[in-house]
Amino acid sequence: MIRIISGIYKGRRLKLVPSLSVRPMQDKVKGALFSVVADRVKDSACLDGFSGTGSIGLEALSRGARLCVFVDEFYPAVKVIKQNIAKCGAEEKSVVLHREFNRAAIDLAKKGVRFDLIFLDPPYKLLEDRNPLRVIRKRGLLKPGGLIVLRHYYRIKPKLVDFKLERRVVLGDDVLAMFVPLPDMTAEAVVSSASQPAPAPPEAAGAEKPAKPLPRRPRSPKMKP
Repeated sequence: MIRIISGIYKGRRLKLVPSLSVRPMQDKVKGALFSVVADRVKDSACLDGFSGTGSIGLEALSRGARLCVFVDEFYPAVKVIKQNIAKCGAEEKSVVLHREFNRAAIDLAKKGVRFDLIFLDPPYKLLEDRNPLRVIRKRGLLKPGGLIVLRHYYRIKPKLVDFKLERRVVLGDDVLAMFVPLPDMTAEAVVSSASQPAPAPPEAAGAEKPAKPLPRRPRSPKMKP
């Protein structure tokens, strides 16, 4: 049995997904997670990736999040997520996407959606084969100052090139890894390039440099096939 442990939906019992491949987060781990992110939840926009039962996103909504997007590609999980949302009466604050995570991330980015909190609980094998953190960074899904919480098996080492690892909480075989954005060097690079003089146009090979600019001969238009 899993349940909402705090907030306006406290005590609501949630349905389980009838599959051994779905690993619901135990109350002890979920309680530790929300004790860490407590100050970030209220009025936040959340993404619950690899949602399973939807218990993490619903816990966030129960504690004051204003919106949660639930993503899962396993259809039995999607059905249970919708049922659990209905149990809590959280339909108006929930969006459920039956998509592969990377595809959902791309679609959300195209719509300009960004999140304050992103919860990720991918299958262990998927985390080894793919890197969901990379698609989040490339698509700009995390707001500046936002936080990603990744649950993973303690023997798995997530790649640390896309976000800064701010904190790790080890609970038995489970690790909760907290990631924040790396310092953004894009603006600095733009300022640096803008301060440099524009390069001179290359001269034609063997041509003498004229004293004054000469008018260019008009080129005959190219025909498009």
